[in-house]
Amino acid sequence: MSAYGSLAASYDRLTSDVPYAEILAFVQTLLTERGVAPRSVLDLACGTGTMSLLLAQSGYQVIGADMSEEMLTVAYDKASALPDNRPFFVCQRMERLCLPDPVDWVLCCLDSINYLTDPAACQETFRRVYRSLCPGGVFIFDVNTPEKLQAMDGQVFLDEDEDVFCVWRGSYEKTERICYYGMDLFQRQGRLWRRNQEEHREFAYTIGELQACLTQAGFGGIEVFGDRRTAPPGPGEQRVYFMAVREETTHG
Repeated sequence: MSAYGSLAASYDRLTSDVPYAEILAFVQTLLTERGVAPRSVLDLACGTGTMSLLLAQSGYQVIGADMSEEMLTVAYDKASALPDNRPFFVCQRMERLCLPDPVDWVLCCLDSINYLTDPAACQETFRRVYRSLCPGGVFIFDVNTPEKLQAMDGQVFLDEDEDVFCVWRGSYEKTERICYYGMDLFQRQGRLWRRNQEEHREFAYTIGELQACLTQAGFGGIEVFGDRRTAPPGPGEQRVYFMAVREETTHG
């Protein structure tokens, strides 16, 4: 079973506090302030499609891509309730991204880039995102900072509602620069509880490393922001946003 496989059915309930609408409003501000008016967008690592649906309801033509078939099944079911302009979902890994036609904008939310624990896979993802954009197209993504991931070491988190109980345990390996999240998920099934376990991993990329990867992929106009702020990241920032542009010229 893929990452998020057992979690897919309960993901939306356990992440009900994620401010999707505020995230979308922030990235739309970045676009508007720079005179960018995209019509088509790829929601990369779209998960259960919550952001994809918000994008579609905002009038964009949306493609959602994710590696988890289980998460995409939930996304598809949610999208079927829309009367029109439904997102189109594809099952693809980020580093294997291949679209039939380029889009105006690629959005990748909720530290999905950190899940590329091999820097070579991150570089390949950026290269494929570049090729998936129209000339002048924009790539926006966020990451957890090394400071945040290092602070997760030894931390335990609980999420629950009446039918789901989830325990996350964080462990940061300094030499690998990877934060491991061990997850125990208990889901109510009638009078019993079913237990599943998953492990999630996030790589601690520095801002400089990601800027270099973007440049190597051909991007220009690279900007970095604090967490949902149009100002640069401050000391100890937990999450940062990147915005980069595919220049009008072709990159080999």
